[in-house]
Amino acid sequence: MTKPTSVAAYLQALPTDRRKALETLRAIILGHLPAGFEEGIEFGMPSYFVPLARFSDTYNERPLMLAAFASQKGYMSLYLMAVYGDPKTRAWFEKAYRDAGKKLDMGKSCVRFKSLDDLPLDVVGEAIERVTLEAYLEQYRASRSGAAKPAKKKAAAVKKAASKKAAPKKAASAKKAAPKKAASAKKAAAR
Repeated sequence: MTKPTSVAAYLQALPTDRRKALETLRAIILGHLPAGFEEGIEFGMPSYFVPLARFSDTYNERPLMLAAFASQKGYMSLYLMAVYGDPKTRAWFEKAYRDAGKKLDMGKSCVRFKSLDDLPLDVVGEAIERVTLEAYLEQYRASRSGAAKPAKKKAAAVKKAASKKAAPKKAASAKKAAPKKAASAKKAAAR
């Protein structure tokens, strides 16, 4: 597939069944998209994002994406960055998905589905409208400020300290094992 220049071009290039499913998904997203977000193509797929004119201080100098969708080789995918970036929203989303009687196949932000029947569209719509542009920017700034990093740093420090304590034990047991290995080698040579 050539790189699309518009969402319409992206959808037009798809097989009919995928096009119909993703057109429906697009309508749900647009119907629930909070004010200030825009639709366009980012990373080769239809995306919904904070325009750079509104907020340009992003880690990759690309618009800050709220959601996107794509047609992959064996499935379709819906990317929900607000679900990925907020543990409370993720817990809500997972519960609402299960409560809708659907099986969730999700990575960090990517919900994979084979047909539109696999998605609870009302839950998807609510997930999109759940975060305003200002709340999303606040969430992003907090994630970049280091507010979320102390727990990760502490866990890394604990892991590093544990490995330093284990290193002398490994060296000591290697020294103890060396004479045993030498004795075994002498016995084998004598046979």
